[in-house]
Amino acid sequence: MPELIRLYIRHVAIGFGVAAVFVAGLLYLNTANLWHLVSTSDVGVLAVVMMVVFNGIVFSGVQFAFAVMGMAEDDSGPTGHRDARLELLIPVPVKEQDQRERR
Repeated sequence: MPELIRLYIRHVAIGFGVAAVFVAGLLYLNTANLWHLVSTSDVGVLAVVMMVVFNGIVFSGVQFAFAVMGMAEDDSGPTGHRDARLELLIPVPVKEQDQRERR
């Protein structure tokens, strides 16, 4: 299996694990009275599964983005001719016109 696919699968699994911990924390702390809603509803298990799946999609995407951005090369070298262009910019004083002179 290619290294990139292994990287993706690993970080998606980490993201879904974090999502499961997050939803467990939401239910344990009874945020927005979720534990009561889930425990007293006949479709409470489906609601928990949906929360884990949807949060897992978001968290795994963020986790994989962190992993990919962490693979970037170090950009400590020169960044082009940026400094040379800034040296060419010289501020020019502009005299403000009086209100009477505009009319």
